[in-house]
Amino acid sequence: MTLESILPPERALFGVPGGSKKRVLEFFSTFIAQNTPSLDSQEVFSRLVGRERLGSTGIGHGVAIPHARNPHCKAPLASFLKLSEPVDFDAIDGDPVDLVFVLLVPEQADDAHLALLGQVASIMNDAETRQQLRKSETQRQLYDILLDAIRHHTSDGRAG
Repeated sequence: MTLESILPPERALFGVPGGSKKRVLEFFSTFIAQNTPSLDSQEVFSRLVGRERLGSTGIGHGVAIPHARNPHCKAPLASFLKLSEPVDFDAIDGDPVDLVFVLLVPEQADDAHLALLGQVASIMNDAETRQQLRKSETQRQLYDILLDAIRHHTSDGRAG
C-alpha cells in the first residue's frame, strides 16, 4: 500500500476555493462522493469534522492533513487540494493553510494506514516540496511534483 497507489491524478486538485476550513472539508466531501459511489458526502464531511474536533489536523507551515475512518471506504484513498487562498485551519503554528492532503481509510484501519499518514506528514514537512507545490501553475504540474516527492520519500527508505 503506497501513497502513489491511492492518489490518482484526478484527485490532485488545483486552485480549490477556500473560504473556511468547513468549506474546504465540504468541497472535498462532495468531490469524493461524486467520484466514489460507495461514499456519502454528508457522512464523509461529518467524520472529517468530527476528527477536527479532537484537534486540528493543521500540522504547520500552511499544511493540513484531514483524515478519517469511514465504514463505506473499501480501501484507503487520498486527495490533495491546493487552495486558491489560505484559510484558517487552527493549525498548531497559527498559520493559515493552503496545502491540504486528505486521507480516508476503512473503519478497521490498521498500522498500514498509520504508516500512510506518517508518510504524508513526512513529505509535507519538507520545505522544498511545499515551495514547489505552491509554485505549481497547473493541475498536472501539481500532481507531478507530488508524485516526485512521494517517490523520493519512498526511495529514501523512510516509508513504511
